[in-house]
Amino acid sequence: MSEINRVYYNKLVRDNIPGKIEAKHQECEIRKITDVQELQQELFKKVREEAESLSMSRTKEDFLEEYSDLMVVLETLIRQLDITKDELIAVRKNNLITKGGYKHGHYLHWSADVDYRSNESVQGIPL
Repeated sequence: MSEINRVYYNKLVRDNIPGKIEAKHQECEIRKITDVQELQQELFKKVREEAESLSMSRTKEDFLEEYSDLMVVLETLIRQLDITKDELIAVRKNNLITKGGYKHGHYLHWSADVDYRSNESVQGIPL
């Protein structure tokens, strides 16, 4: 196979992907990740990839598919990090109590509270 016919991904893929490629009589190169920390790093990259795909969904069917993809990655990380169901429930409950949900649909345009921290990048210059 010439290099001109290759697509380079260099990323973690699901367990069935190599078999699906080979079932089409195509070649691929796979490296098994054996280092736990490297696998964790690749899983965190996958979270970003799957969350981005989820954010682009515009139909219920697309949402369900992308949600499922993201949950598989998150569940793998949960197992790898040895997080219990009780820990997840407690942290989620505390998160909702502390921050609230999205029931009211508040959209923050600006704030004079310079100590407020968000995962989003700040837009504009603080006055």
